[in-house]
Amino acid sequence: MRLRDEMPELNGATNWLNSDSITKEDLIGSKPTFIHFWSVSCHLCKKAIPRINQLRDTYQGNLQVISVHIPRSISDKNMKKIKLVVANYGMHEPIIVDNNDEITDAFGLNYVPSFYLFDKSGILRFVQKGKSNTNMLEQRIQRLVHAENN
Repeated sequence: MRLRDEMPELNGATNWLNSDSITKEDLIGSKPTFIHFWSVSCHLCKKAIPRINQLRDTYQGNLQVISVHIPRSISDKNMKKIKLVVANYGMHEPIIVDNNDEITDAFGLNYVPSFYLFDKSGILRFVQKGKSNTNMLEQRIQRLVHAENN
């Protein structure tokens, strides 16, 4: 995906955790959307999760947060393992389990963690792949939330 691309459909989830199924149409129109891709076997992903939780809580009401778990190996598809990480790391946002890589492919994703920030119209405004540092991400969230609220 490139900046200014439209948000892909969120079809093909193997499972949803913390929510019923959510569609692209559910997300577009009200507020910006932050989509976070991660994997249970990714050390950098686990390092970033507490910061993602903090951003989720800080911008609650002004930002929609969705996490997408993608497997990097067969053992990453184990739902007990995924649910354990979700519980242990306090991930309360809706979580897509993408064991068939359909959403991953729609985003053209190669790296985790990856962060995608869409405006309220569903247009990609920021993307970061393969790094757990969230400083630039937070600046972009602040800017986008401020612009959308004014």
